[in-house]
Amino acid sequence: MAKPTPRELASRILPARSRTTADLRSHGVGKLAVRRLVTSGGLVRVRTGRYVAGNTDARLIAAARLGGRLSCVSLLSALDVFVRLEQGLHLQVDRGASRLPARDRTVVTHWREHGGESGRDALSTCVVDALVLAVPCQSPRDAVATLDSAWHHGLVDERDIAEIFRRLPQRFAPLRPLLDPRSEAGTETLMRLLLRALGHHVEVQVTIRGVGRVDLLVDGWLIVECDSREFHAEWSARQKDLRRDLAAARLGYTSVRPTAADIMLDHDEMVATMRDILSHPRPAPRQAVRVPNSSKTRRIRAGSRRPAGSSGGAEEFGRTAPRGS
Repeated sequence: MAKPTPRELASRILPARSRTTADLRSHGVGKLAVRRLVTSGGLVRVRTGRYVAGNTDARLIAAARLGGRLSCVSLLSALDVFVRLEQGLHLQVDRGASRLPARDRTVVTHWREHGGESGRDALSTCVVDALVLAVPCQSPRDAVATLDSAWHHGLVDERDIAEIFRRLPQRFAPLRPLLDPRSEAGTETLMRLLLRALGHHVEVQVTIRGVGRVDLLVDGWLIVECDSREFHAEWSARQKDLRRDLAAARLGYTSVRPTAADIMLDHDEMVATMRDILSHPRPAPRQAVRVPNSSKTRRIRAGSRRPAGSSGGAEEFGRTAPRGS
């Protein structure tokens, strides 16, 4: 069975709602029927007088039991948006909410005036709300990777991105020019930022005739493919990658394939590795023909605009970037 896409996950998770005893009664489900449904697993009682469907995602149930809505990095992770580190359960709770159960230290509570697309019975916030909360909850690089991921997968569009940065504190504005929805994985974003911080020219999702589409092309000669177990675990896929590397080498390119673990778990070592590799520059291959990248930025929503890529400025991502709060 194919893994569900983030948009498919969103269609299941975001509409989830809780129902009160009165709601159920208005639909002909009386107390005895509710009791039977709870016993059989058809309903789950999350708080006094409030129920959710038995097949509801466990993270939504956990949030509802604490009197909140799933949000921030927890909701984004549930939607398979890239989140490098998810620590604890992140909830949005209405300011002024009463009779809330005790929460342990692993729960991160975001107090907000309720508003937006989600009603009071919603089990999660909308994606825009989650991203607004997730940016300060992560390092700047990780926040850019999460925003890229949500945009690439069509969960937000360019207007949503503008709204997110309108709602964020001004200190996060320098992150906006760094976004590029063409990046197909969070590790690609992290590597792109790393390479640009080192002062190199990085092209995203470049198609090279005879090789195919590559994740990153650095200074015209170094191909960087950001491998992950999800797409490169089987030997057949590995063989295809090796053939592509040989084809690229015939054209004069050098290929490197850092793993997701290499990129995410030891940033300083990866910086040192890429600096050393790029300290031996080579002239760009002359005989290769590169195909213009024209259509990889996906439509964000059915019938909606095609998202624009990142602007050319603000490529350096130095240590003065804002920190999450």
